Amino acid sequence: MSGEQDTGKGKLRRALTLPWLVFYGVGVTIGAGIFALIGQVLARAGDNAPLAFLLAGLIAGVTGVSYAVLIRRYPKAGGEAVFVNRGLGPVFARVAGYGVVMTGIISSAVIALAFAGYLGALFPVPETLLVMAVIVLLSAVAWFGVRESVLFAAAITLLELGALIVVIAFGAPLLGDARAVAMTFVPEQETVVYMGILSSGILAFFAFIGFEDIVNMCEETVAAERTVPRAVYWTLGITLVVYVLLAVIAALAADREAIVTSGAPMARLFEAVSGHSGKPLAATAAIAMVNGILVQIVMASRVLYGMANEGIAPIWFAGVDPVRQTPARATVFVGSVILGLALLFPLVRLAEATSLITLSVFALVNTALFALARRSPERKLSRMRWWGLFGALLCLTLVGFQLLTGLAGSH
Repeated sequence: MSGEQDTGKGKLRRALTLPWLVFYGVGVTIGAGIFALIGQVLARAGDNAPLAFLLAGLIAGVTGVSYAVLIRRYPKAGGEAVFVNRGLGPVFARVAGYGVVMTGIISSAVIALAFAGYLGALFPVPETLLVMAVIVLLSAVAWFGVRESVLFAAAITLLELGALIVVIAFGAPLLGDARAVAMTFVPEQETVVYMGILSSGILAFFAFIGFEDIVNMCEETVAAERTVPRAVYWTLGITLVVYVLLAVIAALAADREAIVTSGAPMARLFEAVSGHSGKPLAATAAIAMVNGILVQIVMASRVLYGMANEGIAPIWFAGVDPVRQTPARATVFVGSVILGLALLFPLVRLAEATSLITLSVFALVNTALFALARRSPERKLSRMRWWGLFGALLCLTLVGFQLLTGLAGSH
């Protein structure tokens, strides 16, 4: 029996082109985060909420460039783990790879619980049954095929984006006041204002998390060296435009207090600018949560598959379904762990740690770029070492800021 038969290893099917990958990227990035965070960012940054999202876009964009540079040279599933393995070695690669998997699994479990709680309030169905149903269903979709998974995610993405565009359309008259719009980008010259923008910018950054998942689809993408970097840039660009427009409208909308204090701030914002019921927006937010679970299952399973092929995770995870050509074993494992966490553990504190893990992984990716560029004889890549160093220092600074503010808040 051959080694390939023993391990179940095989090749993934290249089925994704740029439009599909952008749909996936936008779907994994624009999701439950913006629906929940717009009110909290508005509460911290006030009139300067658009600046907070611009800052968040800058933080994400710095590492986005590093991902784009690295994926051109290492177009493999496993993304961060592959980059860090090549730049810093297998020890740090394992940290990065399992960190990515952990964030995907934990966030999926939290989203599943939130989804079940919301739907359980509308329908008399036990929360446990809803959690089990949504995770098993979406794991099956992820197993069935990458194109089917992305098609499913793309359909929900259109719904999410459509809902947000409707909010922007109803809020468009507020954008007609050029002076008022300009003032949202001009902060008062006070330290407390700048601290509020920085704090809210770090918070808003979490709404951008997800774009990096694109790189884990490269072995299922046509001409990955060209397509994946372009998809990263398109995803970040679309996300930034949508978020900043929504932030400007939120900053200028009437009844800000109702938006800030609402558990469904996007629905309240829609009510404020349209005069119509916000229930359809609330339903869309619940659907966005389903999308978030699916794309994280797809991402985490691909990372494990890529790590297995790099020799930094058990080779068992490299098993591919011979018919569907998807990483079947990794998908089953990821879905099972998500289900176990969602059913057995309180995840609030773990979810809060997700952001720290993500920024730490970003720091490792940027450091890997610095190390690889410094060793490279290729002049174009060599120049990028300073970009990698800047990105690593930026991420570590934000981690330190979060830890300090967290410690200060606990006392």
